[in-house]
Amino acid sequence: MSTYPPTQCGLATFTTALRRHLTAVTPGSRSRVVRVLTDADAGTAASTSPAVHHMFPGAVDSAARVLNRCDVVVVQHEYGIYAGEDGAEALSVLARLRVPVIVVLHTVLTSPTPGQRQVLEAVVDHADAVVTMSEAARDRLLAGYAVERPGEVVVIPHGAVPTGGSAPGTPGRDPLILTWGLLGRGKGVEWGIAALGALRDLRPRYLVAGQTHPKVMAHEGEAYRTHLRERAAASGVANLVEFEPAYLHPKALADLVGRADVVLLPYDSSEQVTSGVLVEALAARKPVVATMFPHAVELLADGAGLLVPHRDPVAIAAALRRVLTEPGLAAGMRARSADLGPALSWAAVAGRYRRLAENLVAEKLTARVVVTT
Repeated sequence: MSTYPPTQCGLATFTTALRRHLTAVTPGSRSRVVRVLTDADAGTAASTSPAVHHMFPGAVDSAARVLNRCDVVVVQHEYGIYAGEDGAEALSVLARLRVPVIVVLHTVLTSPTPGQRQVLEAVVDHADAVVTMSEAARDRLLAGYAVERPGEVVVIPHGAVPTGGSAPGTPGRDPLILTWGLLGRGKGVEWGIAALGALRDLRPRYLVAGQTHPKVMAHEGEAYRTHLRERAAASGVANLVEFEPAYLHPKALADLVGRADVVLLPYDSSEQVTSGVLVEALAARKPVVATMFPHAVELLADGAGLLVPHRDPVAIAAALRRVLTEPGLAAGMRARSADLGPALSWAAVAGRYRRLAENLVAEKLTARVVVTT
């Protein structure tokens, strides 16, 4: 149960990849998706596979019936995708499920509102297993929330498709700094733009790839992208900044990432415990410069990238200069990323989900035998 294409968001992309690879590592298996929609998504409901059931706000009974026909259910949890206050409608579905449930937490807030805390604790209580995608998220959950069964909380990383670690382009060309993903305030791109003034001698090209997040587009259109263009012009670096506003399909994105010299993640948030972009950059063996959000601190600790303070263009510029000019630094980062790659591959990640699901199903069958006896 999650958002799902043609919805364009991180959860939809994650669910697509997990479903495909989980089916691949489980021969003979079949899967169904309960695609979570808003009323505004009605026009897309007829454009997906027959294996996809559409859940509009209020349609919890039909969603639960579909899910109860499965052997195990995987629920992607993010506050913003479900109807009700703080996404409380997810609880109405979970309460109706009679099969083992794995809940994947994409956000664990340090300082939730009372409503957010209540909803997340109830979601966790309904689950037979809870997955976080970083140790930071697991630690935050167990320290800050009432979790009755902490042993059921496991860490399975976000997956990525290894791209073979192609080295950046041809010698002598201008270096390419890349930020990608759905665009919106909080991505911190303005700090990357502000850093470029100190790098003019390197003649870098800063490419910001990805369309504006659909929810941001509905609320404010392209105001953030316009703001970024204006910041670049005001700073005298407009000639160094390029925007690719299209939605990038996996092959096009892989080609683009393969050409990058360094990936920049200048995010504003100190709450982010999961970043699919970070995992994909490491799977592509790209040097990373990132602000100190928890997932970056965890994955870059062994030298696969450089960490910088939030909203600090001077530190960003210094880190980028090091990656682009310091002998051996980028190569060392690529080597450390290669060490991380096998555990982050979708095949490995899907295998862990499969084993978790098999254990839950076996426990359910054992419990039925005991009750019958």
